[in-house]
Amino acid sequence: MNKDVYILGIESSCDETSVAIVKNGCIDLATVVLSQMDVHANYGGVVPEIASRMHVENITIVIEECLRKANLTMDDITAIAVTYGPGLIGSLLVGVVAAQTLSYVYNKPLVPVHHIAGHIYANNLTKQMAFPLIALVVSGGHTELVYMKDNYSFEKIGGTLDDAVGEAYDKVARIIKVPYPGGPLVDKMSHQGRDSYNLPIPLDDDSYNFSFSGLKSAVINLVHNEEQRGNEINKEDLACSFQTRVVNILCKKTLRALKSFNVNNLIVAGGVAANSGIRERLTAICEENNINLTIPEFKYCTDNATMIAAAGYFAYQLGRRAGLDLKAKANTPLE
Repeated sequence: MNKDVYILGIESSCDETSVAIVKNGCIDLATVVLSQMDVHANYGGVVPEIASRMHVENITIVIEECLRKANLTMDDITAIAVTYGPGLIGSLLVGVVAAQTLSYVYNKPLVPVHHIAGHIYANNLTKQMAFPLIALVVSGGHTELVYMKDNYSFEKIGGTLDDAVGEAYDKVARIIKVPYPGGPLVDKMSHQGRDSYNLPIPLDDDSYNFSFSGLKSAVINLVHNEEQRGNEINKEDLACSFQTRVVNILCKKTLRALKSFNVNNLIVAGGVAANSGIRERLTAICEENNINLTIPEFKYCTDNATMIAAAGYFAYQLGRRAGLDLKAKANTPLE
């Protein structure tokens, strides 16, 4: 009989201090997320120095709370998984050092997890991932299409050439004076407006790459020009026009990838996977084309340690280990 595997995951790549314990890669026994959003909202975005200091203050408290919530001790833990990159280097270091310390003190294997691998494996908490599959990764720092023929087999087939989709949402929110974090509010506003502004379609070519800087710049120029003319912008309509362009190109290239690679399993990963416009359109497209679609629960879309522990389970089973010399990396490709 196979022994149950309990992975304690640590995530601190940006402004959430999170620890979770996942059983056998799919059962969330306990998750604790301490968000710094209210603090960074005062500055209109994440301040790296403040983020790392708050991680230092909170990491021990969050680890203890997670163990208490799961009613487990470190003796019950099989291995420790931690996000080593990409992300804010100061924030990442706090999580990595905490994981290294636990690994050393309790003699537990240390498993390195790429942040994007975590987002992808958040889907395994919803439904067991079936291969081969295409993963659409959409977040504040990433927009990628990844082909997976098996567990931990990542082939990046396309990505953003400039701004990530979540970054574009936040910049558009700022220009139309929507408070931080603006992405979810732009999504909400888009459902209250209509597509009435003539915005460009971003990088509508035969590649699987994306580019959102031109669309973002078009929104900025439009707002500035209308303000100079003394005209009032309809924020809901502009949000609708912007989101329509984003959703259309994401869905168009994702569907083409599915057909080109002869795959009928699609998963969506990352914070922007919570976007209702993307969810609605992809759901409709997948139903029309008989494609199996999995999107994580909302609580697993944004940064959390549950996804790191879930990914850590499969990395652990494949024998991936790190030593006490594991380094945090601000930028590192998904391998």
